[in-house]
Amino acid sequence: MLAIFNKEVVKPPQELNSPATPSAKKPKHPQEIVKDFMSCHDANNAFSVCFGNKSLLAYVRPQNSFSMNQRLFCSLDNIYCVFLGSLNNLSSLIKQYGLSKGTNEAMFVVQAYRTLRDRGPYPADQVLKDLDGSFGFVIYDTKAGTVFASLDANEGVNLYWGIAADGSVVISDNLGVIKESCSKSFAPFPTGCMFHSEQGLMSFEHPTRKMKAMPRIDSEGVMCGANFKADAQSKIHNMPRVGSEANWAAWGQQA
Repeated sequence: MLAIFNKEVVKPPQELNSPATPSAKKPKHPQEIVKDFMSCHDANNAFSVCFGNKSLLAYVRPQNSFSMNQRLFCSLDNIYCVFLGSLNNLSSLIKQYGLSKGTNEAMFVVQAYRTLRDRGPYPADQVLKDLDGSFGFVIYDTKAGTVFASLDANEGVNLYWGIAADGSVVISDNLGVIKESCSKSFAPFPTGCMFHSEQGLMSFEHPTRKMKAMPRIDSEGVMCGANFKADAQSKIHNMPRVGSEANWAAWGQQA
């Protein structure tokens, strides 16, 4: 999968951008990235959705549709989602949220996101902690113009993010795509974390801790992006509100 978001939509952590002078392999522009991505796959098995010059999602159907490492795509009410992996407790989550039996993981994640966005009965970190399985997903809410991405702590699914030539954020499960697209400005997406385009990066495993950037040095001794982890020495004092007043804004008040 591939997701690209203009810097007007997503402002990633500054540390993700490598301070190193671009080498012979310079970062690519979004149009070139998606063109190269699509050219590597069968046109009958892949597609891309472009949202003007702001965002783009590209999806490739898995070769084995019965694999535990699923790759799913869905859209509902102007919300688009690419989901990787599987949830062991999907059946109980479907009952909890009152959804139909045919709901898959991507559909569930969209419904859970809508619940958080519109009513916010639980903190976002609690919703993600309730997901049992290996998962990674990217949501683009075209109506709100926001992005929500998350990766579980089990390391069963890999996600990577980086910075394109024009400052756009690139997210993919394909490390080769990220390396070719972002030069030195990339890193693994942090496990056990969630990123919201308006509220930033946060650990849902340790929501009371601030995130800390750890510089990444490649085999050539060049700094390339940063790894992020929850800082055990720091603490966030304002926890999200619970109840009808809990919403995305409450997440931002923690920092």
